[in-house]
Parts: sequence; structure tokens; C-alpha cells
Amino acid sequence: MRLIEQMEQNESHIISRILAGRTEEFSYFLDTYGQAVFTLIVRMVYSEEDAEELTQDVFMKAFEHLDSFYGESSFSTWVYRIAYNTAVSYLRKKKSVETVIDEAFWNTVSETEVDEALDDDSEERVEQLQQALTQLSADERALVTLFYEEERPVQEVAEVLGLSVSNVKVKLHRVRKKLYILMQKEE
Repeated sequence: MRLIEQMEQNESHIISRILAGRTEEFSYFLDTYGQAVFTLIVRMVYSEEDAEELTQDVFMKAFEHLDSFYGESSFSTWVYRIAYNTAVSYLRKKKSVETVIDEAFWNTVSETEVDEALDDDSEERVEQLQQALTQLSADERALVTLFYEEERPVQEVAEVLGLSVSNVKVKLHRVRKKLYILMQKEE
């Protein structure tokens, strides 16, 4: 049996025990997924203080609605989805400015240029990338965090964000190009 299948089977047993009254076992999920959920939220909201509070909210929601987890996806996908929706709801209450890029310039950028810039791990490029990431929308930051930082499969990213697999692939392609363009503005 694969490690992931064993983990999911173990998690389903833990969930059964929690639902049977052994609520202290929920700490397993906090220990296992707490940091990853916090990372996703902090990348979306850019405030550690708010992310800490929202992470607590996510796990409260997960605990309160644990009986609605049917195992159709992994627990991690389910809790990421709660985290994503919680962060999006929080951000809707705040006004945010989104960076708009001229479509004519967008079409002049080659994939080779994008790949070279994003694969360059020099200190200057990394700083430009970090600055460019702050200019992405919360949805785009969630996409980058889940796929590139958390290394979640495209299928899982699609489930978390409520998108089709093909839509995730298109958005990943576009966000790479957008990051490149934003990095060029920093030069």
C-alpha cells in the first residue's frame, strides 16, 4: 500500500474516533496541516497576525463540520479548500488593488524569456520575484503557493480552488508570465 493511501486510511480512522467522542485526537490534524494552512493563508492575506487568526478559524470550521467530510478527497484537500475560502471571504471585506497588465505587452513576452527569468536564482532575481508576488491577486498567490511551494498536484489545486484542471494549467501559465512582466517593471 502506498504511503499516501496508508495516511488517508489512518486519517479516516482518526476522524471516526473524533466523531465517536475522542475530540482530543483532532490535534493530529493541527500538527499535520497547521503550518501548511497558515502558509497558504499568509501568502494570500500578507499579514501573519491575520493569518494566525484565520488559521484558527479554519481548524474550528474543520472540527465543527468534520461530520461532513466524506472522504471524497484527501483531508488535506478538504482543509486547504476551507482555508482558501476563509481567506477569500476575509479579503472580500478588504479593498485590494489588482495590477493590470497591458495586453499588447503581454503578447510580446516569449516563454523562453519567462523560463530564464524565473529559473534564475540570483539574489537580485529572487528579490524581484518576491516583490512581484506581492502584486498578484489573492487567487494567484494561492495558486502559486499550492502548486510551486506546497508542490500539490494540479488535480488537487483544481479541487481546492474550485477550478477545472485545464483552467488551473492556463492560470499557472498566465501567472508565470505575469510574474515575469512584474519583475521587468522592477528593473
